[in-house]
Order: sequence, then C-alpha cells, then structure tokens
Amino acid sequence: MENTQSSEDERIIGLEMKISYLEDFVRQLQEVVLEQGASLERLVAENRHIKTRLADLAGQLEGDIPNRRPPHY
Repeated sequence: MENTQSSEDERIIGLEMKISYLEDFVRQLQEVVLEQGASLERLVAENRHIKTRLADLAGQLEGDIPNRRPPHY
C-alpha cells in the first residue's frame, strides 16, 4: 500500500513539475508574441509613411518628366 502511495506521489510531483515548466514556456511565448506584435505595428506604420512620402515625391516629379515614349519603342 505504501509503495502505491509513493508511486502516486512521485507521479503527481512529476505532473506538477511539467505544468510548472509549461506555464513558464507559455509566459515566454506570450512575451515574444507581444514583442513581435509591437514590431509589426512599427513596421506597418513605417511602411505607410514611406508609401506616403514616395507618392508625394512622385507627384512632385511628374511635371519634370515628359510623358512620352522612349526612343526605343
């Protein structure tokens, strides 16, 4: 009877340790996901800014570039 109880205690302790490691792993994953989300938001904002700036520059240059076919056509 005592051997069975000891075996069950060891099994429970093993399960508790696994749960503890899993909880820590999930916490670390959550931190990584939050960091990646923040990085993604920054990159999207930067991309939006670059697109706007490029459109502005293209609009400024339209008057300087003649709208005709190049000589090789």
